[in-house]
Amino acid sequence: MVDIAGLAASAAGGGLFGLVGTVIGRVAGVVEARQAQAHERARWAHEGEMQKLRLEAEAAGREVDLRATEAAGAWAGLSASMAAEAAIGESYRWVNAVRALTRPVLTILLWAITGAVFFGADAAGREGVVDTATFAATAATLWWFGDRGARRDLR
Repeated sequence: MVDIAGLAASAAGGGLFGLVGTVIGRVAGVVEARQAQAHERARWAHEGEMQKLRLEAEAAGREVDLRATEAAGAWAGLSASMAAEAAIGESYRWVNAVRALTRPVLTILLWAITGAVFFGADAAGREGVVDTATFAATAATLWWFGDRGARRDLR
């Protein structure tokens, strides 16, 4: 005959053991899911940082390209200006004298304007206007007189 108490104890023990196994499996599943989520969060954070760095690198590359384009345009403008001046032939003496005095007179006027603005402007006005006037006067001085050195025949 079958021992009912033993059968009941075996059923209860098997059920309890199965329940404990299920709980352990579920806890392990929750731990694995949390680890997977943490891994995904770390991966997405890394991907976001990499995308940010890519965008910064692209922006820096565009800025370098823009500066190179600006520099090329500035050199082209200077070359065209010098070629236009070289194309002007000799004329009357007074015309040549006026042409020769144009740069010095304009430079003196630019520096006079810069000084007048600097001493006449308030603090807020000095920031924008003086910077622009100083830039113009310095550029004029260096550009207009930078090519005025003694010309040597290179043969």
